[in-house]
Amino acid sequence: MVLWVILLCTLVLSLLGGLYVLGVFRKRRANEPPLDKGTIPWLGYLLEFRKDSSAFLKRMQRKHGDVFTVLIGGYYFTFVMDLFCFGTIVKESRSKLDFMTPATQLVMQVFGYKPTKATHSVVHESSTKHLMGDGLTALTQATMESFRKLLLFNLSSGEEKQVWQEENLFHYCYNIVFRAGYLALYGTEPPRGAGSKEKAEEQDRLHSNQLFQEFQKYDRLFPHLAFALLPPKDKREAERLKRHFWNMLSVKKVWQKDNISGWISDQDQLLAQNGVPEYMRGRFMFMLLWASQGNTGPTAFWLLLYLLKHPEALKAVRDEVDKVSRESGQEVKAGSPPITVTRDMLNRTPLLDSALEETLRLVAAPMLVRAVLEDTSLRTGSGTEFTLRKGDRVALFPHISVQMNPEIHKEPHKFKYDRFVNPDGTRKDFYRNGKKLKFVSMPWGAGVSTCPGRFFASAEMKLFVFLMLSNYDLELVNEEEEIPAMDISRWGFGTMQPVRDVRFRYRPRF
Repeated sequence: MVLWVILLCTLVLSLLGGLYVLGVFRKRRANEPPLDKGTIPWLGYLLEFRKDSSAFLKRMQRKHGDVFTVLIGGYYFTFVMDLFCFGTIVKESRSKLDFMTPATQLVMQVFGYKPTKATHSVVHESSTKHLMGDGLTALTQATMESFRKLLLFNLSSGEEKQVWQEENLFHYCYNIVFRAGYLALYGTEPPRGAGSKEKAEEQDRLHSNQLFQEFQKYDRLFPHLAFALLPPKDKREAERLKRHFWNMLSVKKVWQKDNISGWISDQDQLLAQNGVPEYMRGRFMFMLLWASQGNTGPTAFWLLLYLLKHPEALKAVRDEVDKVSRESGQEVKAGSPPITVTRDMLNRTPLLDSALEETLRLVAAPMLVRAVLEDTSLRTGSGTEFTLRKGDRVALFPHISVQMNPEIHKEPHKFKYDRFVNPDGTRKDFYRNGKKLKFVSMPWGAGVSTCPGRFFASAEMKLFVFLMLSNYDLELVNEEEEIPAMDISRWGFGTMQPVRDVRFRYRPRF
């Protein structure tokens, strides 16, 4: 009899514990945001959220207002859509709102890398040294050399004639920008191993292209992998690809290259000094590859596409890059060598800057997530005060709240290449109700989780577009081509990608 009572009590406790985990007993407390758990225990709104995060958040905003809490896959997320709360959230101390907890879970899930306490400081220290200031100048030069190998070598050899060549624009941009960044960061084939400089460059072109093909396979799986929603076949493929990149980017193989960037070498050495084992450092290299190159190529695609669809924008930006080239003592003309673009030249392109920022406003859609480590008060722009509950997540989705907000950006769905620049070339300020706004576009995140590589990424994309506009005539195969829709499965992970590719053609300008 006693045994049956013990078993019954155990069963009841297990059942109650399971119901608690599933969120059945969660109730809204005083001063907390509206709570919506959905109809499916534990899952909550996971399936609808993954289907189209933007549409889901707009629906919840209409239903509950600018601050609301929803259950998604066992976690309670408080989404804050009020842009006047953004500053408070991104500036809050890490003892209350911590970005490392969700970030650690994500990188372990998708890259197999387990961050240590030193990881964040290592990335921050190395990025400050090598992706800004003089370090960025050197890295821009290395990237220019990579583009010379990939984009301009036929021009230099005279093999390209003034005939049109057709390509898929998304694949072309993603391929070239990824490979240029990879070679600039992770190094190049040693001429002594290949036999000559020319053969080493051929090997760089071949190997970087092979790596891109595998990278794109992994990138297609990334959104579902991040949410652990891959079917068995895709899960096996994702694991195969992980092992492939762990091998290709292993410490031993990376250190066999010439011209490894200081950003890569310093981080590996610092992690080694902090006791991170060699196999885990290879996984770290894979994480850095995706972080540095997963969004630049897609963004370059959208930028070129918007320019091609807006002839006045294309002409204005091309005139600007030609002017900068002439002022630097270089000019693209028949018989002249391809120009060499420097960081100083990239710093003198306000229209290109604005066009890039406008592109990012339209297509960059990261989700900023913090773990709530203790109950935290949040005051909205209207004066309402909410309490964020310990153990929950708080999330911002700037694409809706800021970037597509018509109160900040007039006609937000339109591409306006000069939206962010004044006629005199200075950066434009934005106001709402007479108050200057700090957050008008947030493609790089904000606060302590701001992307440390944003300056290099911008330089890389601008360098690519600068070279394309300087050296080639460009046009869409179909002048009436519509801008393709975005792949809604990628909301929250950076730059959106198109649901289909677009055909374009190019030829040398002279």
